[in-house]
Amino acid sequence: MSFSLKVKNELAAEVPNSRHCRIAELAALVSLSSTVEDGCIVIRTENSGINERFVLLYGKLTGAERKPVPETIIRKNGRKSSYITAMDREGTAELIKLLKLGSELVPQPIVYQQTCCKRAFLRGAFISCGSISNPEKDYHLEFAAADRTRAELIAGIIGFFEIDAKIIHRKNHFVVYLKDGEHIVDVLNIMEAHVCLMELENVRIVKEMRNSINRRVNCEAANIGKTIAASARQIEDIQYLCNTIGLDSLSDELKDTATLRLQYPEASLAELGEKHERRVGRSGVNHRLQKLSEIAEKLRSARSAK
Repeated sequence: MSFSLKVKNELAAEVPNSRHCRIAELAALVSLSSTVEDGCIVIRTENSGINERFVLLYGKLTGAERKPVPETIIRKNGRKSSYITAMDREGTAELIKLLKLGSELVPQPIVYQQTCCKRAFLRGAFISCGSISNPEKDYHLEFAAADRTRAELIAGIIGFFEIDAKIIHRKNHFVVYLKDGEHIVDVLNIMEAHVCLMELENVRIVKEMRNSINRRVNCEAANIGKTIAASARQIEDIQYLCNTIGLDSLSDELKDTATLRLQYPEASLAELGEKHERRVGRSGVNHRLQKLSEIAEKLRSARSAK
């Protein structure tokens, strides 16, 4: 089962308690999943969950015991199935009035006026046209709306919760999308998909730990590389001094440090300081090695000038 389907199944497992939230969720489903054909609302989809949710909410709002719930026709084409739920003209007019749908089946603002109704609307929108990638691979959540008006409506509701959603035009849809893992977690929380939220958070924690370890390893590897490169330059300078003026011409401090560097070429400055007869700090060792390099450089310059 895909992570996207897990989210939809979790959202569909609960029915809003309040009537106004049921209206908001059903308004999102109808607005984003249906068309008007010959004056009748028709939902055509390959996702059975959309039809099941529509039938459930419609029954809760109108009273299934008093009125027959629209039947869903299932058509199979090979392995794929299409689900068609159609209202008659009378039912369409009643549904439009109940859900306060304006032109082109776009809900009026009163439908999602309250914060709880905005949450319900986003739940219906995700069940209808939402998808989310597998967090193990990538962070991406989107709503594919049929036109810009609906896309801006979804983005505006997300924006109410201080989350900046982007809109792009992709083929025949206007896609509202989020790519920030933290923002996606926030949207799952808004829609109350708490189980999937925790699953995504666990993946994020593991990823962040893995990335942190990789960064640390890379940093340490880079530091080791710098230490080796610096040591190689220091040894080259010390060997040059050995071959020219000899280490005995140096002060005892410089001679001791030079000798230890030749003996322990891979040692860090701190480790090299520990190996002195009288312990020398890291900065002290660094100062002595720099002094040795300066002497070697002056000798090279003097020789090249002759």
